[in-house]
Amino acid sequence: WRKEMLPFVLSRAARHAVPSPRRAAMARKVFAAALSSGGGGSKIIYTITDEAPMLATYSLLPLIQCFVKPAGINVETSDISVAARILYHFSDRLKPEQRIPDTLGDLGKLCKTPDANIIKLPNVSASIPQLNEAIAELQQKGYNVPNYPQDPKTPEEKEINALYSKVLGSAVNPVLREGNSDRRAAPPVKAYAQKNPHKLGKWEAGSKTKVAHMADKDFFSSEQSHTMPAAGSVKITLKGADG
Repeated sequence: WRKEMLPFVLSRAARHAVPSPRRAAMARKVFAAALSSGGGGSKIIYTITDEAPMLATYSLLPLIQCFVKPAGINVETSDISVAARILYHFSDRLKPEQRIPDTLGDLGKLCKTPDANIIKLPNVSASIPQLNEAIAELQQKGYNVPNYPQDPKTPEEKEINALYSKVLGSAVNPVLREGNSDRRAAPPVKAYAQKNPHKLGKWEAGSKTKVAHMADKDFFSSEQSHTMPAAGSVKITLKGADG
């Protein structure tokens, strides 16, 4: 019966939202995955991440929920953002109402089960500047998380550094993809490449390169660069032909 309802669900979703062809195709895939999971109490986990994906979430998540609701599929969110992972690792420093569970660890366990159905949005592979910004924002909002000790010396600083290292870099993909996001070459492959370097082809003397560009009416003729001598505020104003 769920497959028979698909046209109805699509038409109903169209009345509530006007998705782009790309989003509509993604929603169909989500619905197909929901059907294959068997329905009846099944659920899809939709991850909450950082920055730009949140803009897409406000548009895409309600659309997905609309598509799968008639089939009895629940869509639950799971916050695996940088801030959420920081709060989990320093739960012992927080008030009870500020503590959150190990959402990333829970999803890692779920991935090993047949019932796993996760929509994983792009997430930040946090650098140290991004980590420090997240820490500062959490502190401003009243969360008692420590500063990141980049050069730890005391045992406490080393412990804090070790916890934050679990947040830095590509911390999410190895958990949810079970390690297949590792793009490093295996040592034997690397050793073989070093012993047998690829030879470039012969460079012909007559080979020439030409850079083509517009002479006017594009960025080449209108772009301006300016180096700020010091930190300050910048405002961009569009002045039309009418002034």
